[in-house]
Amino acid sequence: MNWLDICALEEINVLGARVVAGPKGDIALFRTSADEVFALDDRCPHKGGPLSQGLIYGKRVACPLHNWQIDLESGEALEPDVGCTHKYPVKVENGRVLLALTTIGECA
Repeated sequence: MNWLDICALEEINVLGARVVAGPKGDIALFRTSADEVFALDDRCPHKGGPLSQGLIYGKRVACPLHNWQIDLESGEALEPDVGCTHKYPVKVENGRVLLALTTIGECA
């Protein structure tokens, strides 16, 4: 897998997000309070809202448009909502956030 060095972990605020351009649109990198990093398309499956502008709590992000809850680990909307956004491999090594541009899984 080809890993892109995106930034230092500290460059993403705790409970914040950073947006990077991907080949198929923007990708949001989310940092949790436990310093875990997740990467999803920056589009809510409901109306395409910018997930990077949503509130992060636990391992979820709330879409700023209609409050859909998206699981950061899976990209799936939480019940009662249905849908998903693509997720990407991301890891932190030596304090650096690395991203692979290969999507994981399929979204309907």
